Amino acid sequence: MTHYSLSFNGVETTEQVNRITTVLMMLDGVESVEVGRHGAEVEGRVNPQALIEAIKSLKLGIEVT
Repeated sequence: MTHYSLSFNGVETTEQVNRITTVLMMLDGVESVEVGRHGAEVEGRVNPQALIEAIKSLKLGIEVT
């Protein structure tokens, strides 16, 4: 299993954190997710670009790296 760390800029509410958590957990291959205001820790067998694109698809106006 692979571990990925993502950084966020612009996450301000718990609703945003919850939406990010939900969209990441829905991706095939994701085993576990921990999301906070400044980033996420993801474990699983998934393409890291798919993680970023899933978060951007929410159109929350945040920067993800």
